[in-house]
Amino acid sequence: MSDEYDLESGPDPATFAAGAPEPDIDEAGRGETGSTKPVYAVGVGPGNLEYLTPRGERAIREADVLVGFTTVVEFVEDRTDADLLTCGYKDEVDALEEFAERVAAGESGTAVAMGDPNHSGYQFVGKVQSAVEREDSETPLRVIPGISSLQLAASRARTPMEDTEFVTLHKSGDLEADMDRLAAAVTADDRHLLALPRPYDRMPGDIAQFLVENGANPDLEALVCEKLTHDDERIHRFSLAELSDHAGGTGTEDTPFSDLVVLAVRQPVS
Repeated sequence: MSDEYDLESGPDPATFAAGAPEPDIDEAGRGETGSTKPVYAVGVGPGNLEYLTPRGERAIREADVLVGFTTVVEFVEDRTDADLLTCGYKDEVDALEEFAERVAAGESGTAVAMGDPNHSGYQFVGKVQSAVEREDSETPLRVIPGISSLQLAASRARTPMEDTEFVTLHKSGDLEADMDRLAAAVTADDRHLLALPRPYDRMPGDIAQFLVENGANPDLEALVCEKLTHDDERIHRFSLAELSDHAGGTGTEDTPFSDLVVLAVRQPVS
């Protein structure tokens, strides 16, 4: 799979990452072949390091080389002596290629992502796995779950996960099917909703507008949970109709919210 992927023709890296279960890897850190140390993909939590799990911290601390988006690596750089490979979207391919080469040469490697990769992050996991496998097909990748901002939002909004539909829009590619699932959850199924918006073309206001236009009750309670667990955490409270007033635009100047937000939409509870 090439990192220069086309999401319209596939394969999506998230699909690649989910293509097979993980191989058996014991806690001594060896793959099922008994000789290859796994690469770890660690969810670092929502940003406040009190929510970084001990297992994730150990994988970060023991790594020789650490790779991730700059904003993520900055959260954990004081917890490791590893060489840090930071990147953005434009230089992600180069950073992952260097990371994979160093892992293939025998260094222990850990990739870091915000929150929990199992909630939103499989595209990154897929890119890491693809890069590593191109250098050494025997190197397994193991995901270490983190605390997701979705779990914090569910707590703040009191939306039990078993009664809640979760949809992530925080990914590349077409979102039509995801948006339809959002609308069905709120209208046909009467479920609470937790959504991760996509900066900045599918922000909370855009989602609210879409839901109202597709039959959602405009009076439903909508909470925009921003910068959860950070010192400047805020919970913005609206009706869906009020929130839809913030729809439109594709830039930071077009929305009152940052990119660290979760949208919770609550159904009435008897």
